[in-house]
Formats: sequence, C-alpha cells, structure tokens
Amino acid sequence: MYEPEVTEDIINVGVDDRKIELFENQYELPDGMAYNSYLILDEKVCVMDSVDADVTDEWLSNLDKYLGGRSVDYIVVQHMEPDHSGSLKAFLDKFPSAKIKTSALAVNMIKQFFDEDLSSRIDIIKEGDILKLGKHELCFIAAPMVHWPEVIMTYDAVSETLFSADAFGKFGFKGAEADDWACEARRYYFNIVGKYGSQVQAVLKKLADKKIEHICPLHGPVLPENESLDFYINKYKTWSAYEPEDEGVAIIYAGIHDAGTKPAALKLQEILEAKGVKCGVTNLTEDDLHEGVEDAFRYSKMILCASSYDADVFPPMRAFLNVLNIKAYQKRKVALVENGSWAPSAGRVMKQYIEGFKDVELVEPMVTIKSTLKAENIEQLEKLAEELLK
Repeated sequence: MYEPEVTEDIINVGVDDRKIELFENQYELPDGMAYNSYLILDEKVCVMDSVDADVTDEWLSNLDKYLGGRSVDYIVVQHMEPDHSGSLKAFLDKFPSAKIKTSALAVNMIKQFFDEDLSSRIDIIKEGDILKLGKHELCFIAAPMVHWPEVIMTYDAVSETLFSADAFGKFGFKGAEADDWACEARRYYFNIVGKYGSQVQAVLKKLADKKIEHICPLHGPVLPENESLDFYINKYKTWSAYEPEDEGVAIIYAGIHDAGTKPAALKLQEILEAKGVKCGVTNLTEDDLHEGVEDAFRYSKMILCASSYDADVFPPMRAFLNVLNIKAYQKRKVALVENGSWAPSAGRVMKQYIEGFKDVELVEPMVTIKSTLKAENIEQLEKLAEELLK
C-alpha cells in the first residue's frame, strides 16, 4: 500500500487521477496518472509544485490534512506545465502570504498562463541558490529542457532528497504495477523526455556528487520503490545515452488488410523467437503507437513492416516514424519489409526516414511482398532475420 510520508516531515500530498484516460491528450493511461506535490514541514513550510486543475480540491484537502492549521510560506514551482501549475492560482488564493520561488524563465510562463499580475508574490531563484526552511535547506539545480526550458530540480541535503520535477516519473497512479517501474517509466521517458538525452546527461552529471536517499518525481512513486536507487539512475543513464537497454528486436507493423503485412510480421516473430531472440511486437493499427516507440528504444534492433498507400507508406507507419524522428531515434540496426499489390512504395518512404536517423544501420536486402505472404517470401524473411542478427 502506498504511504504518503517520504520522511517524518516530507509528505506527498499529491493526487491520483484514476479516471483520466489520456495524458497530454495522446498517451493512453490504463492505470491513470499521479500528480505529485510535496509538503515540507519545518520552521518555514514549503510546498513543492501544485497539481493539475482537475484535482485541485482534493489536493488542497490533502494539504489541510497535513498542515494541521499551519499556513504555507513558500511554493516552489519547478515546472510550469499545466499538469503541475494548474492549481497554482487556487493555492495562492488559499494562502495569500505564500511566496512563489521559481526560475526567471518560469516567471514569463506564469504571466502567460495567468491573467492576474502575480509579480509581487514571486522571488526568482537560480542555480546554486539556497532556501532555508529551518533544518531543511533547499538547493536549486537548473535542469533546462528536461523537458521544458524553465525546469529546476531541488536537493535537500538534510534528508538527502532530490525533488526531480518530471525526471524519473512514470505513467500510472502511485503504487500501480509497483513490481515493474521500468515498463511505464520507459514509455513515459522516451515519449516525453526522450528528445533531450544530452540535457538529461548534463543534469545527471550535476547530481553525481550528491548523496541521494529519495527521489521525489512529479509523477509516479517516490524512489527507490522495489530496487536500489542505482537501478533507476542507471536506467536514466542508458536511456539518455540512447543505448539499447535489451538485446532483441522490436517488430513494428502497419497493414491495411491481414493478407500480407501482418502475416509477415508474425512470421518474423516466429523465426526470431525460434532462434532465442526476444521480440516486442506492435500492431500500429490496433496498439498504442507509443508502446511501439518504447520498444523501438528498448531493443537493439527493429524491423518495420508496412503496406504501401497512395504511392507512399500506410499512414500509421508514417506517424510512427515521425515520432521516432522527433524523439531522436539512433544507434540501432533496422530491417524493412514492404507490401504492395501493383507498385510497392512503402519501403522507399521508410528507407528515407531510416537514412535520416543518426548512427542507424539499414540491413539489406529489403523484403518486398506482393499482396499476400508466399513461400518464397518466408525464405526471404529467414535470410533477413539472419542478416539482422549478424
């Protein structure tokens, strides 16, 4: 069962939204979403970030429960995305003496998000600044483009706690699938933070000399959960370096009908698994595209299978490749399978994408299927699998 107390005087007063179905109106949420906010009780009382506007009332109620009649001196705004700043105005109305501590870039965003002039309540902080609450002393760390430009993280040496903003977050409510943090954290990372690997690496270097006992992200559970802290940090080192996490093959396919493209993808899965190769398979016409993105980055190799469409590639595959392009897909081996009834064109389009990716090896020859999967195609798929595994 999830416990809100991080330490005796740091409490997660955030809210689980178990009804939300899409995050940012695009990412599927079978287990809802956690909006975390941390209350630090000291001589001065500080709140770390607010929550999404949809859960304002429950958040304020949580605050009241743990404040025990005390007021709040500060709210630190680490990240201005609406899922973390959406309740800021309601908080300021409830606690009229509270001051906002945030970065200069965030000040401009506050002006954009709120019509009321809040400048008299804002203190600008920069990297290295210290906010003394009593025994707790919060040190601010700039984390630009992880994954917005205004982001700061906060380190408390007394409790050895890192408030990490969106970093180390995951999809799902707190405690959901606690035995497999990496699954939904990986999908979250590559689809939301993934483009900014070099910026994540830069922040990890800043944190390298700090003794950290707890990581408090704005989504998901407080870490460590079921592993040592090194487990989570090493995942971020691997992900942000764009290195494959697992040896295996992501098979991503998009077929108009089930006559050729889908059978080819499933045959490839059968061939590879018979060789002891781990596979992750995504059908872009049925499955969440972002699960495919997760697998594409997770595994060392990828096979794309797609139907031709309007002298181009079937749109679900183009959409997938567009996301890979945005998220800086790199350092992998990729093989292609195209399908077409009179003038196959999918392979040409997919190849153009692959050739634009950094450090990606295109495995030849591409397999071309004409309408339906035939015995000769199966032989070609077997040879393609051998070339991919070399």
